[in-house]
Amino acid sequence: MTRRKIINEYLLIVIGSLLTALSFNFFFIPNKIAPGGLSGIATVLYHIFRFPVGATTLVLNVPLFIAGIRQLGGHFGIRTLLATILLSVFIDIVKVPVLTDDSLLASIYGGFLMGLGLGIIFRMNATTGGTDLFAKIIHKYFPSISVAWVLFAVDFIVVVMAAILLGPSKGLYAIVALAVSARVMDLVQEGLNAAKAFFIISDHAEEISKRIMEEMDRGVTMLDGRGAYTGNEKNVILCVIRRTQITQLKDLINEIDPKAFVLVADVREVMGEGF
Repeated sequence: MTRRKIINEYLLIVIGSLLTALSFNFFFIPNKIAPGGLSGIATVLYHIFRFPVGATTLVLNVPLFIAGIRQLGGHFGIRTLLATILLSVFIDIVKVPVLTDDSLLASIYGGFLMGLGLGIIFRMNATTGGTDLFAKIIHKYFPSISVAWVLFAVDFIVVVMAAILLGPSKGLYAIVALAVSARVMDLVQEGLNAAKAFFIISDHAEEISKRIMEEMDRGVTMLDGRGAYTGNEKNVILCVIRRTQITQLKDLINEIDPKAFVLVADVREVMGEGF
């Protein structure tokens, strides 16, 4: 990895940490929304005891870093430690005006900003510590418990705690923020190259594949298939297209072979020629 690329990646970690911090300072903290994780716990504690959110987040992370130091590894550990410290510092030192006192707007825009920031950090092979590290530690000692399940359980507990201590509506808004954040994180990590994969089984596979290549300028792969019941062998067309081409391909297939069996699947990310 070149020095310039390393510098760019660390710069993006700084930007991601700042965006995540701004989601708290602009939206979550002023509106008493605790969107899961250790920062969510710190937000609840701030509104009860007035503990600084950033400092509290950092303090809560310390025992997890000590317990999970072997889980991190050198490269990932340095980046995660940097992101965790930056997020905590930015939350406490960056002073911004409150943009809205509407909790619904705060949960939506805060979730968007947090998802954008965390997505950038995750793409740089880092996390902000906290529940991500806790989940890995739990999974190590209890392999039957998945990381995803631990993350969900912790976020659920934080949301319930916020609902009890800050009001039921705040818990509901936190769920909205988490949902928006998760979706934006997916988009940032996967890019905007999400596509659709078509599996087409037809007696006119050659004609369909030829028209796809000529009219849609998309590549086609022919797979060998055999019906389990009939034992008949047929070609299976595999074609990955952009979402804007879905209707065009459906019309093309229906024109050539209305009886064709078509399976359409989501493709989360595509790399290579044509994409």
